Amino acid sequence: MSTTAAAHNHSATGISSSLMLLLATGAGLAVATLYYSQPMLGILGAEFPGDIGWVPTMTQLGYALGIWLLAPLGDRYDRRRIILIKGAVLTVALLLAAGAHSLEVLMLSSLAIGLMATLAQDIVPATATLAFHAHRGKMVGTVMTGLLLGILLSRVVSGFVAEHFGWRSMFVAAALSIALLNVTVWFRLPRFVPTTQLSYGALLGSLWTLFRRHSTLRRAALAQGLMSVGFSAFWSTLAVMLHAAPFHMGSSAIGAFGLAGAAGALAAPLAGRMADRKGAEHVTRLGAALLTVAFIAMACAPDQLWLLVIGAVVFDLGTQASLVAHQSIIYSIDPEARSRLNAVLFIGMFTGMSSGAYLGSQALRRFGWEGVCVLAALAGLAALGVRMWPKRLQGKLASSPRV
Repeated sequence: MSTTAAAHNHSATGISSSLMLLLATGAGLAVATLYYSQPMLGILGAEFPGDIGWVPTMTQLGYALGIWLLAPLGDRYDRRRIILIKGAVLTVALLLAAGAHSLEVLMLSSLAIGLMATLAQDIVPATATLAFHAHRGKMVGTVMTGLLLGILLSRVVSGFVAEHFGWRSMFVAAALSIALLNVTVWFRLPRFVPTTQLSYGALLGSLWTLFRRHSTLRRAALAQGLMSVGFSAFWSTLAVMLHAAPFHMGSSAIGAFGLAGAAGALAAPLAGRMADRKGAEHVTRLGAALLTVAFIAMACAPDQLWLLVIGAVVFDLGTQASLVAHQSIIYSIDPEARSRLNAVLFIGMFTGMSSGAYLGSQALRRFGWEGVCVLAALAGLAALGVRMWPKRLQGKLASSPRV
């Protein structure tokens, strides 16, 4: 493949429909590998003695580390090559998980899966680079629809496969999906011209420089990170809660909850269009408010299954809308640093995810499901406070865009 992003044959939006499908599917398949284990925690816990909650925690921690240590490389090297390398290693890590016979090996492979699944965060800035400015929010929103569908539908697929074919089959199937993605990327994705020649050390150091320089970036990372605490606390503990009394659900039924959350993914293109046309600030506030209200309602009636379903739709919609709006904001800061700006945002987000997985498990153990919902509601309320904080108190930097 010899074409570059600069010479790519653009459509009216900057990206052909077939390439858009590849980007959205690739983001979804990659990020799905982070969540396949969650509906299977009941089964895994019966096979592996010890605290099985470390498996999703290690996966999220690996993702946060990968975004910090690997995602910035997209500004320094060809993103297509990075995606291919990560895809190959991710395939191996998934096969290692499929063959695990101890909790330690499963945790190690989970960490590696998290590190390499960051290829999804190379796809997102690649989309922003290929898309025309006037349609960037919409295109990024479409890719984020694929990403969120991967997060949520992964639980549906995983629950069904684990119950009918065994948990090892799920990891093997995931490895095959990433291998096929790599083959398609090799033939379809154009090469990308690096935008910086910074050394690796300087590249990582520039993350802090960008974070310190742009109050807009700090605000986005903090708000999305807080919302991610609630998001992860819910999804990382849901399987354990539904597996126990009074619901006594199996893996397939638990995984099907992902269908409820997947409805929220439909908000991504709408949020992107709204951010393109009317500005992103009110979209971020709306998203945080939806998450907060959903968890307050679930805390008030924790044993109502119908309310859990509706709540999952509402808070997933809010989380996704806010994320797309935050990306629309940060990609306008510096076009030559999009991989690093995206890395800072997602470091905040997946640090929140990892923290939410741990805090959620502790809240469930000590205070029950109501404790998880209260934790998530407080996190959403804090995120809303960050977005509502008066601009005059945030610091005014010439390099920060008006949002």
